[in-house]
Amino acid sequence: MDLVTANSLSYEDFVETFGNVVEKCPMVAAAVWSDRPFVSVTELDDAIGRFIDALPESGKEGILRCHPDLAGRDLQGGRLTRESQEEQAGAGMDRLDATEVSRMSQLNQEYKRRFGFPFVICARMNDKATILLRLTERLKNEPHEERALGIQEVKKICRLRLHSLLPADTLNKL
Repeated sequence: MDLVTANSLSYEDFVETFGNVVEKCPMVAAAVWSDRPFVSVTELDDAIGRFIDALPESGKEGILRCHPDLAGRDLQGGRLTRESQEEQAGAGMDRLDATEVSRMSQLNQEYKRRFGFPFVICARMNDKATILLRLTERLKNEPHEERALGIQEVKKICRLRLHSLLPADTLNKL
């Protein structure tokens, strides 16, 4: 798809097409639809970023809670969104050995107990070793720091997903 086509989509089609650029949050696509026409993918990405930034902290936490655990039961059971499945597989999260699965599960549970939402990292920009390292490191953060870092990662994921949907208009800002 190109940006001209994306700009001409009806509300329903726009939300259907871009509704998972922020994991399981079609409301984000719905909210930026009225900002059309976008002159670039970067402008669409910026509109999404502004919407997320304007959310109250509870809304940001809601966005974080929509993300699945990395290497969790949803991955093992084939219940991830297509995008998450591809991203986790690309990072090697679907090829963990038993020790790594156990460690990931323990860290994911500890993280959710501490922060109240799943650990979010842009899997497409990391591998399994880096993800495990970052998860361990980020457990030491304060909740407000971790929420901000998680939202930064959501934006990275969103940007990459947008550029996958609109590759003809990928000009900058990766």
